[in-house]
Amino acid sequence: MFTPLPWLNEPPEWHAEGDTLTLKTGRETDFWNATFYGFVRHDGHFLPHRVAGDFTASVRFHAQWQAHYDQAGLMVRVDNANWMKTGIEFTDGQAHFSAVVTRDGWSDWSVLALPEAAVAGIEVRITRHGEALRVEYHVPETDWRLARLCHLRMGEAVEVGPMACSPQGGGLEVRFSGFSIEPPIARELHG
Repeated sequence: MFTPLPWLNEPPEWHAEGDTLTLKTGRETDFWNATFYGFVRHDGHFLPHRVAGDFTASVRFHAQWQAHYDQAGLMVRVDNANWMKTGIEFTDGQAHFSAVVTRDGWSDWSVLALPEAAVAGIEVRITRHGEALRVEYHVPETDWRLARLCHLRMGEAVEVGPMACSPQGGGLEVRFSGFSIEPPIARELHG
C-alpha cells in the first residue's frame, strides 16, 4: 500500500489511492551523473521508502510513452552519488528495459528492447542480497527474467520506491500498482 511520504522531487500532479499511485512527470526531469553526456541531474521523481537489510521490492506500472527517454520503474538510492534506477525507458521509438547504476558519481546505462506486450504493463523487482542488487522484469505470459546483477556500496538501510522522469518532455502519466517490499527471494539465479 502506498503511504504519502516525502518525495524526492514531488511531481506536479500525483494521486495515491489504495495500492495505486498515478503521477504526471515534470518537464525535463531525470536522474543521471556525468558519464558520456557530461551533466548531472537529480530532479526526477522518486517516492522513497526506507528499508534495512536484504529485501525484494516490486511494482507493476504502465504509461503512454511519448517523448524520447520517458521512463518509469523502481529506484534504490543511497545518496546522490550512489543509486540505481530500472524499468521502462522509451528510446528510439520503442520501449526498452533499462537499468542505470551510479557508483561514486558516475552513471552507466544498459537497455534491452521489449516486446510490444510490455507497453501494456510490466512488473519490475529488485532484490538486495548484501552488496548486490538483482534486477528482474516480468511481462504478461512470461516468467521473471534476469536483466542485471550489479554491485552498489550500501549501508544497512537504503531508500527504495517508484521513480519516473521525462528528460526531454513532460507530462508523462504513469500508473503504478502493487508496490511491495518483502523479504528477499532465494539467491539462486538459475532454476
